[in-house]
Amino acid sequence: MNRVILMGRLTRDVEMRQTPNGVSLARFSLAVNRRFAGKDSQQQADFINCVAWRQTGEFIARYFQKGSMLAVVGSIQSRSWDGQDGKKQYATEVVVEEAYFTGSRTETGTQGGSYQNQGFDQGGYNNAPQPQQGGAQPNFSDDFDMDGFSDLDGSEDDLPF
Repeated sequence: MNRVILMGRLTRDVEMRQTPNGVSLARFSLAVNRRFAGKDSQQQADFINCVAWRQTGEFIARYFQKGSMLAVVGSIQSRSWDGQDGKKQYATEVVVEEAYFTGSRTETGTQGGSYQNQGFDQGGYNNAPQPQQGGAQPNFSDDFDMDGFSDLDGSEDDLPF
């Protein structure tokens, strides 16, 4: 099984291209923090190259820029080719099938809908829940026991992590 789930920050703006056949292609790199800090307690990150095709790539290029937090789901792909110097070149990258908002709206620069996680699969379909028609919002408190949870004032600066 070849399945990858990553969450990290874009290290640079998304590079959009089109194939000679007109298919959209987005290339970008994610800085993904390692689970544990290094010897000197410094957080370490891996820089992972990603590619997204068609509507998924267009979605990422439109809504995310350098420094934006992004979650992706895809698979690892390795490829090789002969370089100009005649040596074999190799690349390993994540082929992104789904992309999700993970940061705050102000961070991603989005407007509108009440759902932050708006995922798009390879076919460009939104696979996240949609707001109900007529402006009515779902009442999640009917479904979950909210005892033990306190309201936050909306400031992310007060979060303990």
